[in-house]
Amino acid sequence: MTRPVILFDWDGTLVDNWPVIHEALVATRKSFELPPWTFAETMRHVSRSGRESFPKMFGADWRRASNMFYAAFEARHLDALTLLPGAESCLDRLEAAGFPIAVVSNKNGNYLRREADRLGWTARFEALVGAGDACRDKPDAAPVRMALGGRSGRWLVGDSDTDIRTARNAGLRSAVVPYAGGPALSMNPDALCDSLAAIPDLVAFAHGII
Repeated sequence: MTRPVILFDWDGTLVDNWPVIHEALVATRKSFELPPWTFAETMRHVSRSGRESFPKMFGADWRRASNMFYAAFEARHLDALTLLPGAESCLDRLEAAGFPIAVVSNKNGNYLRREADRLGWTARFEALVGAGDACRDKPDAAPVRMALGGRSGRWLVGDSDTDIRTARNAGLRSAVVPYAGGPALSMNPDALCDSLAAIPDLVAFAHGII
């Protein structure tokens, strides 16, 4: 029996790179003589891709700001990359049950794939789709369609309203595992889970496996 692809967000869902993102953005804002943001403000404002969020944050000079941000981010993102609790076992259990897995992220696609490679995870994913890879970024359905490549999908696992909205736009169910310290949800996911450990059981139950 062919199983549907299970899609995952990346930052705040499977891995934690938010401290580096925050530091790089604070440094960029300081260079533009803008007041620094708190960690929660960073998460709230950059849940969308850079090509959507930077023009809103920096106006007409957003490309220069983007270059500064990525220079600071690139210097540290691989060394600071950490797995969130239960991420590896969650993916292992889904794979063992025959579910293909893929990633749809608003992180720049080149950095997303470098991070997956650093973790030794590249081969386990059917697709690694990041910001800039599709014609539009999340919450548009375009990156989901790219990741699925014509195959069926049922669940998108994430940590934010952007992920819930993406799932709805793509006709998928949303499962949210909140990131500690992240902004509160304003939307209701199809499933709200305490940890990644709950995801394989949720998916298996939904498909009549348990």
